[in-house]
Order: sequence, then structure tokens, then C-alpha cells
Amino acid sequence: MRYRRVFALFVGLVTAPLLWAAPAQKTFSDWQVTCNNQNFCVTRNIGEHQGLVMTLTRSAGARTAASLRIDLGSKSRPPVKDPPIATRLLLDGQPLLPEGEHWQITAWHMMTDDPEVITAFLKTIEHGQAITLQDGQQSISLSGLQGALLFIDAQQKRLGSETAWVKKGDEPPLSVPPAPALKEVALVNPTPTPLTTEELNALLDYANWRLNNSQCSLDPMRREVRVTALTDDKALLIIDCEQGAYNTVDLAWLVSREKPLSSRPVRLRLPFTPDNGNDEMELMNPVFDEKTRELTTLSKGRALADCGISTRWRFDGQRFRLVRYAQEPTCDNWHGPEAWPTLWVTR
Repeated sequence: MRYRRVFALFVGLVTAPLLWAAPAQKTFSDWQVTCNNQNFCVTRNIGEHQGLVMTLTRSAGARTAASLRIDLGSKSRPPVKDPPIATRLLLDGQPLLPEGEHWQITAWHMMTDDPEVITAFLKTIEHGQAITLQDGQQSISLSGLQGALLFIDAQQKRLGSETAWVKKGDEPPLSVPPAPALKEVALVNPTPTPLTTEELNALLDYANWRLNNSQCSLDPMRREVRVTALTDDKALLIIDCEQGAYNTVDLAWLVSREKPLSSRPVRLRLPFTPDNGNDEMELMNPVFDEKTRELTTLSKGRALADCGISTRWRFDGQRFRLVRYAQEPTCDNWHGPEAWPTLWVTR
């Protein structure tokens, strides 16, 4: 009865224009699900798992491109030297043996991308409470898994189709919409002329003026100044402004390379509205990579950096545009910024 109500809610949601293409991140009890702007969705168990995590991914469209994996480990603690997890899985205390031949199995990892094997495994655990390891404290709570799978079906508009994970129907696979078109942010001036000594000195003098005229709480003696050639006629100036326990907020300007120097502040505006309702981002721990020509930010939820927001931006000649936005709201010591689920990707 509970899932009937959730199903009715999702049917109403996905009929709204363009909602199916919008990034989304939700939590269903002990499961977190993230779908990006291409409707690629990933869900995993969160909370007190003690390092045992099951992850499901699925791409949009008629083709059933999906994966299921179970891993033992964590961001800061390598797996212990125990027997392989595939032989120790228990479903509500009873042996759970993976069926089918299409599993890739190592000591602390098991994965399959076979649609039939995934469907059979999900059917087996559908009414279970938890997957645990024999002689171990690790646990995958299954509370919320069905809600997460239903959300993915709704987000990808699979409800009522043969490809749905939860609410299957008679609609053929081709009734499922393809992934939305992938946006592109062109790389402008990938090899700008290096700054001359004269340009660098002028820009550093300008940075000192900015230091003295910016309302920042950070001690001026601790403010780092970074100047980079962005294009043949623009430079990027970044100055540390505020600092907390593990995050630094910076200010940045696009500065002309010719005198008289002129500038305008760098503003990072998201192409979608996140849950906090603010589509403008602060420059948190920013780094400009001169090889990739991308500006990155990292907002850490705590010092361990197992949760937070990671972004990449590319200059298009006028402003920085979002290339990648990843967010991990759950601080459970599972993975670092390089593996956080994405809400926005571009070419």
C-alpha cells in the first residue's frame, strides 16, 4: 500500500514539463539516489553499513545499461583480510549466493552488468530486511531500496514498461525516452600566451590593491594571491578571503592584461537550481588547472572529505560555465570527491 502511494506521487511528478531531465538527489530511508542531467541514476545504501555497500547504476533509454556491485571497504580503511564476500553474504541470516555466470568477483568486490542477473538479484532481495556478512558486523540495510528503484523508474520514465525495475508493464523498451542531449562547453584559447614579467608585476600590484579594498576576515598576511594567464587578453586573479576549519572561500576576478587594467568579478552560476535554492556558488577551495584549463571547487562537508560538493568549470571566452557538479550529502566514510555522484555533466 505504501508503494502505491509513492507510485501515484511519482506519476504526478514526471508529467510536469522537463522534470524528467532535471538533476535530482533524494533519500529513501537507508538508500540515497542521484540522477544527473542525462538521467543517469545511481543509488546506494547509506548509514551504519560499516563498509559494506551495494551500488546500482542505470542509464536512460531503451537499452538496459545497468550495473550492480557490492564492495567491502571505505575511504580511510582498507578491507580486512577475510574470505571473499561472495561466499559470506547472508539475506536476513540465510545464505545469499549470487546466481548466474556473469559476475566479476574478487575478495572484496562483486559486480555484474547483466540485466537479467540484476533483475533476478533484485527480485531475490525484494522483501528482505538486510544483507550481512557471515562472521562480520557489516550490513546493507534494504529499507528504502524499493523506493529508490521506483524513483529511478519514474525519473527515467520507465513506469509501466517492460524495463521497469519495480512497476513493470506491457509497454515496449522503445517507449522509454532516450537520454537528453549532452551540452557542450567549448575550450577557448587552450594555450594562451604566457604572462610577461611586466604583465605579472602589473597584475600583482593590482592584486595588492584588491587585497586592501576587499572586506575579508582572513588576515592579509595569510591571503594567498594567484595570477594565471586565462586567454591572450585576460588573466585570472584569485585571492583567499575567508577561512574555516577545512574550507577556504576565495574571491576571483577576470583582469585585462593590458593597461589600464580593468576587471570584473568571477561569478559561478549553476545551470540548474540545487535543493538550497541558490544557483550561485562560492569559490570554495578553488584551483585553476593550467593543463586542463578548468577551474575546480571543493566544498568539504567535514575534514575527512567524504562528503560535500565538487565542481569543474570551463571558461568560454566570457565566463566560466559548469562542466561537472558532484555532490555527496552523506558523511559515512565511503568515498572521496573523485567518486561522488554527479548531478551535472557536459562534453
